[in-house]
Amino acid sequence: NMLRMLKDKVMVRKPVGIEASGGVNILFTDKTGTLTKGEPVVTVIGTLPGFERDALFRLAAAAESLSEHPLGKAVVRSYRAQSGDTLPAASDFTLYPGQGIVAQTDGHRIWAGNAALMERAQTPLSPALSQSAEACLNRGATLIYLSVDGEPAGFMALEDTLRPASAGMIAGIKQLAVKPLLLTGDSAKAARAIAGKLDIQEVCPGCLPEDKLRRIRQDQQSGCSVCMIGDGINDAPALKCADVGIAMGGVGSDIAVDAADIVLVKDEVEELPHLLALSQHMMTVIKLNLTFSMTLNFLAIALAITGKLSPVVGALVHNAGSVLVILNSALLLKWRKKQ
Repeated sequence: NMLRMLKDKVMVRKPVGIEASGGVNILFTDKTGTLTKGEPVVTVIGTLPGFERDALFRLAAAAESLSEHPLGKAVVRSYRAQSGDTLPAASDFTLYPGQGIVAQTDGHRIWAGNAALMERAQTPLSPALSQSAEACLNRGATLIYLSVDGEPAGFMALEDTLRPASAGMIAGIKQLAVKPLLLTGDSAKAARAIAGKLDIQEVCPGCLPEDKLRRIRQDQQSGCSVCMIGDGINDAPALKCADVGIAMGGVGSDIAVDAADIVLVKDEVEELPHLLALSQHMMTVIKLNLTFSMTLNFLAIALAITGKLSPVVGALVHNAGSVLVILNSALLLKWRKKQ
């Protein structure tokens, strides 16, 4: 249970995570709150006939007020920024991981989530709704479809901004021969829009928590060492399953942080390449130290057997070897990968 801090930026909750980081082949990364700032804003609200924009926005924000997901929090934050009205209380809240939420508010049953949730609610997307949402999807927005009392009502389009350090982080891990792969519950168009900006070649959109687990286990069974970085409740099972789980400490949910081996305390994703490179170098130093100490000890034993090494000198050689190993390890404190 020892917590260790690395320059107040990285918290290593489980030391085995640092060791495993040295052999990582694949980095699975979430999108919202990880590659992006996790502060999306509602930019478009589309409604079907019979529903008024502001009233639908109010109901959606009230339903999302009990959600811990970054998108749910963004809806509430956007509503409060655009309107000074008080939200009605929500009750009978249910979370469907990777799909969305359902809640009772102001006398209405509200479903808010992706297309899969609308199918669960038995309110499939109409051609008119899909057509009006197409333009938002094409520019990479994330959509939350809305259903009120069993009737399709409209959608909200949320747009997030990339973290300035995300591109450098992806480029940095590629230099370490680690392949990045985007796992997200967002639509294929939204996911590929972000992946294209970051030069991520492989994308798995529309992932439920069990889909992320399945993909991670698939690569693990093929002999790969997997690192997962994420921030949300949906990422917790994947963080736990991966060889190394890294959580965002600032915007991340408590359950994700608890499931992770390593936490980026200040959400500074630019530290990830350094962390992986440091882990690789650390394992090299450990192997060198073991080789040196074992060689020195066997040589000293051989000399002692032949009578060429007295007990006093042998003790000095043993302690000198220990000091050299410690000094070599201490160099890791200021080590940073050359660019």
